[in-house]
Amino acid sequence: MALSATSARAAVKADINVTPLIDVMLVLLIIFMIVTPLIAAGFQATIPRSQNPENRPEGSDEVKLGIDKDGKFWLDLGSGPHQIPDDQLPQRLQTIYETRTQDKILFLKADQNIEFGRVQQAIEMARSAGVRVVGAITEQKQTLTKKKEGG
Repeated sequence: MALSATSARAAVKADINVTPLIDVMLVLLIIFMIVTPLIAAGFQATIPRSQNPENRPEGSDEVKLGIDKDGKFWLDLGSGPHQIPDDQLPQRLQTIYETRTQDKILFLKADQNIEFGRVQQAIEMARSAGVRVVGAITEQKQTLTKKKEGG
């Protein structure tokens, strides 16, 4: 018994099966719904926005982290800055911030000529140690003023 050409064509299904596509799209939707709030609740850094920032006296309980022109870390807990090796900084910050209940703020001062990657590394170490807010310490921009002479 031989099959005719028309019956063989009728057996081939030419419709696109969209069920796997829908399954993949739903999985991606669920992943994005879970990941998006985690991205929005990331680490925040407070950056000064004005040319003439408010002059605020330093408190004795503030934690200040400095990065010098050579990329070395300096930690100041109110008694003056002390150089701290890279491998000891995360543990030291962890010790400081796990006992703090009032605020978890770190003030960061970095030399303007260092690579940004070094600043980013310091912020990441601070974030993993429990710091919630990073404040940038800047110097006020100097402007030249001319004295008006009588006339």
